[in-house]
Amino acid sequence: MVLAVLLIAIGAYLFYNRSTAMLAVRTLRRDMVRTSLTVLGILIGVASVVTVSAIGAGARDSIGQQIESMGSNMIIVFPQSTNASGARGMQGQGQRLTESDGQALLHEANTIKAVAPSLRSRVQVIAGERNASTSAVGTTTSFFDVRSWRVRRGEMWTPLDEQTKQKVVIVGSTVERKLFGTGHGVGQKVRIGRYNFRVAGVLESKGEAPIGGDQDDIVLMPISTMRTRIMKTAPDFAGVLMASATSPEASERAIEQVRAILMQRHHIQDVKLADFTIRSQKEFQQMQASIYGLLTVLLVLVAAISLVVGGIGVMNIMLVSVTERTREIGIRMAVGAQSADVRNQFLVEAIVVTLIGGIAGVSAGAGIVALFTKLFEWPMSIDPTSVAVSLITSGATGVVFGFFPAWRASHLDPIVALRHE
Repeated sequence: MVLAVLLIAIGAYLFYNRSTAMLAVRTLRRDMVRTSLTVLGILIGVASVVTVSAIGAGARDSIGQQIESMGSNMIIVFPQSTNASGARGMQGQGQRLTESDGQALLHEANTIKAVAPSLRSRVQVIAGERNASTSAVGTTTSFFDVRSWRVRRGEMWTPLDEQTKQKVVIVGSTVERKLFGTGHGVGQKVRIGRYNFRVAGVLESKGEAPIGGDQDDIVLMPISTMRTRIMKTAPDFAGVLMASATSPEASERAIEQVRAILMQRHHIQDVKLADFTIRSQKEFQQMQASIYGLLTVLLVLVAAISLVVGGIGVMNIMLVSVTERTREIGIRMAVGAQSADVRNQFLVEAIVVTLIGGIAGVSAGAGIVALFTKLFEWPMSIDPTSVAVSLITSGATGVVFGFFPAWRASHLDPIVALRHE
């Protein structure tokens, strides 16, 4: 709203003084070198604002996509860290979360639509002469619904595979590339520890996670197989529980229900003594919004410094112009020009030159964004709001930094001005 008012005000001022604006353009064309240097200062500032805004918007969109790729309204229940002993690199060793807890959440919480247990450990996967260090995750078929993950090639394991502890895995695209190069991994045999596993399928690619790390560098297997072949845990043990709320609006209610059910099952009276921690996808989104907001403010502040520097350059150039054109000012006043006419002339010149710099800066910024996108494959997008802000700010810069030179020109004594050489 404020931006629209400023834009209308600047446009109305220039339209009302359109004859002065045309005179200002002709005056600026007389000294193209000085005008170009003045425009350059504003151009750099505006181009900086447009570019950093595009970088920030690209970062926001990229992180937003990464958070969305985590799953559908996902809620994660972690065990509270303790000093219990356990193999290094194994997730949740010695904690209290179980598959039965997950089943209770699914049956008793009306805001939960799917629950998947998860055991994770670092493993070395070997295929022929190639090997890869990756994360092995033992889970159930509900994992694919919670994480909104699909099998791109091959097939998912079956509930019967879970019951019979079959040695079957589904690998991420990164693991497939490491082990099989350009070939397909479906149907191939891989070795983990002393057991041979059949590759049943390959996951669709999800890319980088919001907190870092390659989501495709993963091997999935039935949790029953994970317990007996990799981690050797109790039959019902689950390191982490991942759940999916029925809708984004139900996420908060789902967290409350999860907390209440687990506290009841674990016989905990005080929430401060809970042996689990709950995190949600919404928390990542809120963190992203906070970080993005702070990053945008910092980037725009840095870019705004360039505009201020450009504005000071406009003021200096206009002051020099007033000094050089003192005799011209005296002649205009001598033939009847009022102080307001002189002031408007120089003020319009400042606004015109800064607007030209603003338009050129937006064009330069768009070119830089296109170049960076092509060279670095960074998803950058120009925000129309930042373009509008840049143009309005450049016009406002002309008003602010051009006012003093214009005021000084309008208060010259005509007689003294006519004597100026």
